[in-house]
Amino acid sequence: MTEQLAHTPSIAPARGPRQLIFETGSLESRCVEVPALDVPSASMEEMLGGRVRQTALALPHVTEVEIARHYAHLASMNFGVDTGMYPLGSCTMKYNPRLNEDAVRLDGFAGMHPSQPVSTSQGALALMAGLADALAEVSGLPAVTLQPAAGAHGELTAIMVFRAFHTANGDPRTRVIIPDAAHGTNPATVSMCGYEVTTIASDASGGVDMDALRAALDTDVAALMLTNPNTLGLFDPNITEITSAVHAVGALAYCDGANLNAIMGKARPGDMGFDAMHINLHKTFSTPHGGGGPGAGPVCVTEALAAYLPGPVPVRDGDVFALEWPEHSIGRVRGSHGNFGVMVRAYAYILALGGAGLREASEQAVLSANYLKSRLRDAYDVPYDRPCMHEFVLSGARQRRDFGVRTLDIAKRLLDHGVHPPTIYFPLIVDEAIMIEPTETESLADLDRFAEAMLSVAAEAAATPDLLHGAPYTTPVRRLDEVRAVKQPDLRWRPRT
Repeated sequence: MTEQLAHTPSIAPARGPRQLIFETGSLESRCVEVPALDVPSASMEEMLGGRVRQTALALPHVTEVEIARHYAHLASMNFGVDTGMYPLGSCTMKYNPRLNEDAVRLDGFAGMHPSQPVSTSQGALALMAGLADALAEVSGLPAVTLQPAAGAHGELTAIMVFRAFHTANGDPRTRVIIPDAAHGTNPATVSMCGYEVTTIASDASGGVDMDALRAALDTDVAALMLTNPNTLGLFDPNITEITSAVHAVGALAYCDGANLNAIMGKARPGDMGFDAMHINLHKTFSTPHGGGGPGAGPVCVTEALAAYLPGPVPVRDGDVFALEWPEHSIGRVRGSHGNFGVMVRAYAYILALGGAGLREASEQAVLSANYLKSRLRDAYDVPYDRPCMHEFVLSGARQRRDFGVRTLDIAKRLLDHGVHPPTIYFPLIVDEAIMIEPTETESLADLDRFAEAMLSVAAEAAATPDLLHGAPYTTPVRRLDEVRAVKQPDLRWRPRT
């Protein structure tokens, strides 16, 4: 261990775990004084019967300062975008301006209830209508629902709309085409909507194989689901030819909007021939992302599909706003009207930047990705070596072949350099994939720090591969058995006996 640590960067090891909060304090410790119960015990028994608790809750006995120190310590063990760069490919983990947090905490927004009468919700409805208009402009698709709770939920909503459209036209169809580089949620959505998945291969340049697409297309195809730029971070130069071929057999084209951060303000999926897309507000429009939420995945569609959107949707009549149901709506896909807090943050971000600012954000994201790729191309393999968009994919195949170092080892070693690892082993069509997305948030100095860490780890892999096999060394916990953790989670604390 001493020899191994000699190779680690000169950073202070993270503080390890301490006692759980249940194991902290003493029976005499108090944080608040609870008033004495003023309900007679006989009345409690009468009201609750045998459900009255006979033993005290096993709650921690701690003071306020012990609570504060406990959670401050937990926070110091974690990593987030406020701590450092978060280069997760296809996730757009960029910084959320604190101004957006101030906006969402305004009393008029934070104190609202979704069941308020429309007459007392005019400000919220105006914001929702304004956000829908902005998303329609960015996407090039005029009709919008704000209900979906995330990108995968938006996919599900869009394919349900497609199914309703085809069914209403007496032609429900049975298959959906998906490229082999697609996000895993795409085939899951297709199956949930009762369609069969037809997978087509990518071509040598990382785009859709046109011959494979034409061979798969027939009048039984309901839709093509496509991410553009795709999961390799590449814009497909045949995009209008692709959507035209799909439309020629009466099918619809769906755009997975996970990578909109690369093209917002520069190119519109509606203009490329897409009939629908979801937009991850918690990616593209800089709202909190992670931990399972909060998220929002609005869906934008063509005029021909507007009548099938979930309802109700906010509509404007002069200076008055109302909620209306589309004529052939598929119904609600979420309670209330969607994740309103995320809508506020996203709209604040859009208004703060404006059209020119959104374009500049995309340009910066693309520039940052291409800069990093150019710095790392000699140390790692680049499977698709052409100009990328906002993200790119490297491969650790060389390190595995020459030194016995896997991509997982590289990712774990980066933690010792104080860097959060990029996405690994995705997309599946790239061997030992390392998927990097710097976003437009990071400065040149931060990009260089990340590049130096990646280069240093590549050099370590060649000189001392065993060092990487044991990494990380400086984190609160060492390398975990992630497969076992998924299969055998232990989420319950039990007191020691």
